[in-house]
Amino acid sequence: MSTETEPPGERWRDTTATIDERVRDLLGRMSLREKVAQLYGVWVGVDEAGTVAPNQHDFTGSPPDFDELVRHGLGQLTRPFGTRPVDPAVGARGLARSQRQIVAAGRFGIPALVHDECLTGLAAWQATVYPAPLCWGASFDPELVRAMGARIGRTMRRLGVHQGLAPVLDVVRDPRWGRTEESIGEDPYLVGMIGSAYVEGLEGAGIVATLKHFVGYSASKAGRNLAPVSAGPREVADVLLPPFEMALRAGARSVMNAYTALDGVPTAADRSLLTDLLRDRYGFTGTVVSDYFAVAFLRSLHNVAADGGDAAAVALRAGVDVELPTVDCYGEPLLAALASGRVAEDVVDRAAARVLAQKCELGLLDPDWRPDVDGEVELDDPESRALARELAERSLVLLHNDGTLPLRGKHKLAVIGPRADEPGAMLGCYSFPQHVGVHHPGTPLGIDLPTVLDALRAEHDVTHARGCAVGVPGTDPGTDAELATAVALAAEAELCVLVLGDQAGLFGNGTSGEGCDAADLRLPGRQEELLDAVLATGTPVVLVLLSGRPYDLSRHVDRLAATVCGFFPGEEGAAAIAAVLAGRVDPSGRLPVSFPRGTAAQPAGYLGAPLARGGEASSIDPTPLFPFGHGLSYAAPEWVAVGPDATQAWPTDGPTRFRITLRNKGNTPATEVVQVYLHDPVAEVSRPVRSLIAAKRVRVEPGSTRVLDVDLHADLCSYTGIDGDRIVEEGAVELHVGVSSEDIRAVVHRILTGPRRVVGPDRVLHPRFDG
Repeated sequence: MSTETEPPGERWRDTTATIDERVRDLLGRMSLREKVAQLYGVWVGVDEAGTVAPNQHDFTGSPPDFDELVRHGLGQLTRPFGTRPVDPAVGARGLARSQRQIVAAGRFGIPALVHDECLTGLAAWQATVYPAPLCWGASFDPELVRAMGARIGRTMRRLGVHQGLAPVLDVVRDPRWGRTEESIGEDPYLVGMIGSAYVEGLEGAGIVATLKHFVGYSASKAGRNLAPVSAGPREVADVLLPPFEMALRAGARSVMNAYTALDGVPTAADRSLLTDLLRDRYGFTGTVVSDYFAVAFLRSLHNVAADGGDAAAVALRAGVDVELPTVDCYGEPLLAALASGRVAEDVVDRAAARVLAQKCELGLLDPDWRPDVDGEVELDDPESRALARELAERSLVLLHNDGTLPLRGKHKLAVIGPRADEPGAMLGCYSFPQHVGVHHPGTPLGIDLPTVLDALRAEHDVTHARGCAVGVPGTDPGTDAELATAVALAAEAELCVLVLGDQAGLFGNGTSGEGCDAADLRLPGRQEELLDAVLATGTPVVLVLLSGRPYDLSRHVDRLAATVCGFFPGEEGAAAIAAVLAGRVDPSGRLPVSFPRGTAAQPAGYLGAPLARGGEASSIDPTPLFPFGHGLSYAAPEWVAVGPDATQAWPTDGPTRFRITLRNKGNTPATEVVQVYLHDPVAEVSRPVRSLIAAKRVRVEPGSTRVLDVDLHADLCSYTGIDGDRIVEEGAVELHVGVSSEDIRAVVHRILTGPRRVVGPDRVLHPRFDG
């Protein structure tokens, strides 16, 4: 639309002007109240939303009438699709109607930016539920995750959604933490590699990706949600921050603060993190949005603010631009604080400028912007299901196998366990059915969601019994008679497929998920009892574990015929499991988290310093049962060579190269996940035994050889030195090349030569693979 028809001098409407020029012009025309209105969201259905955040009862009251609220404009609309079941077409029309109302009411006609959850796909009724993030990590497949992010983003755009609250980049530090299932893994490079790919997909589709949760949330004490965090500066710098650096480099335009306090300072109040580090050092120019109710928590949980206005002042000064999910501290309390002088208007201007710049990027300030959605919207189309299926297949991890798998032909199976005939067994806590649908028990799932029992019944002669309940605290664990029935069926079968694991939920309504932390790493409820009883029958048992965290299997693994692990593999998970069990799909997932060797011991493997490993100084052996990166296949390629073998110089400011040769002598395609770990024998500070610096999923065709050239820049050897700077220093290093953090096939020796270098956020973050 031509700008000639617009009132003269309204530069902010001119699409040929720069974003900065448009925002400056608009800010100069807005009243203080209109600027403040851009700094909060409104959750229209908040009263019906159920329990979506801890301590939300501390919210200070109901929002004002919507008509009155939008009279001065509005920053965001919260979760129009992820609050209650709504037909997609009806929801899109309703969202468009709300946007027209907002545009008509405000003096400048600025629409709201709309956000929704998208951790396992858009959290909307009838939308595809993709595998949970631990599955993304298990796939080691950034290309596939990027494609998933792009497809999710296109779905959101069609509905009128602009911002997605994903990915979660918290590096798992203690698997007892309930939100382990929302995370990508325990390794910072893996989390950064996969998380960046998701960001590229989402942002490439025009959706603002929101990085969660900046920073330290996963390092809470004892794996308890929203507990204090006492991570040291090197753990923060070298483990917790790199995934955020990588994802910011990938183009993420929004960051969400962590709920927790890091070394006593709540993140939402921490200028050193949200401004000095995120903006001044990393160069981030997007928006910082609060985790839900996090601004109010500065008063009610952290006790660093006296009232709502004080909380708003603290958060704004720290760098929180937008209060979510709905107006509270950034509403009347902030206006009162501005009037009393407790808050300077320039911090409001700063935040409003960032919000308006993002709206400008999204086209929301353009004169020809329209909210309407064209045509019907199908949210679970065949292409999306096919993508969900492929990712589920690539994420399943074969932990061990005595030769029982694959199951060729038809078998007499007893399919036992509380997860065998439960559709929700495939879904994480941020999927729509588990997050919202559970509050609407009369509403259909909205998607086709087969169970493991359904998938196996289509191929085998099957009997079934539950055996026991999942073990959600406070619920009926199941009866002795129920367990005995399951054991009897297992005793009569040729083979027992035992399906155990978690029920994802929120705040105690599940065994995994936000606020569903574990006291130890035993299987929940009576599931371990059921496992022992079924194994005692002598019938070969294949364990299928559908869980949101690793569990201790050390007492049972030697008696199991095989174990397949799926970390909530989504709506196509059951079909993927059946295909892997039958051998139609070769298992190729690798563990994104290590499995413990004891119920209470935190596994300490490759990423810990030497002192973290077991020894005579402690009676506890922290060695993992299954290490990070582990996973078996039915037919793995042969490792032919890694080299050159001779020690070579590696400049501290340049690259080194080596070559890996794999051969497939079989008659079916073979997949390997090549993993390269750095071992630094002598450093300024105590370093990890190994740190992952490169990984590549490699397919080798039947009867062929694959040559892979690996280029590594010396920046990948950097770490936080004794003076707090990130450095690359001279000296000998080893590149441990293998198929897991403990299964190393070759060691490549290099000597870093040249001056000690201090590197920053502009350092090289990724390896390069050719071939």
